[in-house]
Amino acid sequence: MELPLLVFDPPKRGKPPRHLSDMTAQERKEALAELGIPAFRADQVSRHWFARLSDDPSHWTDLSAHDRDAIASALLPELLKPVKRVTCDEGTTVKNVWQLHDNALVESVLMRYPDRVTMCVSSQAGCGMNCPFCATGQAGLTRNLSTAEIVEQVMDGARQLAQGKVAGGPGRVGNVVFMGMGEPLANYTPLIRAIRTLIAPAPAGLGLSGRGITVSTVGLVPRMRDLAGEGMPITLAVSLHAPDDELRNELVPVNTRWPIDEVLDAAWEYTERTKRRVSIEYALIRDINDQEERAELLSRLLIGRLVHVNLIPLNPTPGSKWTASRPESQRAFVNRLRVNGVPVTVRDTRGSEIDGACGQLAAAT
Repeated sequence: MELPLLVFDPPKRGKPPRHLSDMTAQERKEALAELGIPAFRADQVSRHWFARLSDDPSHWTDLSAHDRDAIASALLPELLKPVKRVTCDEGTTVKNVWQLHDNALVESVLMRYPDRVTMCVSSQAGCGMNCPFCATGQAGLTRNLSTAEIVEQVMDGARQLAQGKVAGGPGRVGNVVFMGMGEPLANYTPLIRAIRTLIAPAPAGLGLSGRGITVSTVGLVPRMRDLAGEGMPITLAVSLHAPDDELRNELVPVNTRWPIDEVLDAAWEYTERTKRRVSIEYALIRDINDQEERAELLSRLLIGRLVHVNLIPLNPTPGSKWTASRPESQRAFVNRLRVNGVPVTVRDTRGSEIDGACGQLAAAT
């Protein structure tokens, strides 16, 4: 019998203030009507916010000054207060530390490549999954983020790019990966609403392609099955990190609740229902999970499936006993998967020097 997900609920705190980005197109019309503003103005407001990326209502001159002031006061509170912004890769990788309304801290990372821009965003402040090799997991869970707090991480990146403030000149966000702080599927409803806002065509939303969005999970099986039924063409990434339950119980503690067979069954259901390839995330940890025999075990789990393995050289975190695999071990692991016909790549370790790479986000100021 499946147990409820209440174990992952964060401590109760005051709710974040209501924001335009929390709402669907219809809800924005209703919110404006509550302010005494004609509902049709909602499309104009949404066009300024999502299509023109204008976050200063004083520039929205197709609305009256009174209406602009009312909207700004009621629907545009500051959600993300910048605390620190650091860059590397000649300014093409940008990490932001944000302070939320209750002083909780979260991080997002923008990564610009020659052919695309990817944003890694947080879904929770902290994380309750307690994976021992991950700085975020070791910090514990503070709380879930609201829909708007998620969306506005992407909106900030979109604005920075549009205004030419990221090295490389003006650009746009093409990909969003939910691989920042938190377990996305433990904050399910705000996550889904955020994704729908990101992929809704302008003026309802930002107009991103669903195929450019990836949601990572350590394996919350009931929510994986729910995600398969949402009808969105997004990519599911499963943070597996071990091919056997004994080791995965240690590396990913939630495995004691939903073991590997159940997680992969839910992943295969996702591929069947969405026709989308599942990504298997696997952090290579020296002398822990990087042996060739474990590559063989992993191959047996994945052969013949619509799947791709994304190997992640472990990014070091202060005080951790875990470290990255030796180059020769990594090569042998990759070769064994390829020989067995399992598609595999090794992830670029972008942002590691600014603690902005996978597993390093701990919202340090």
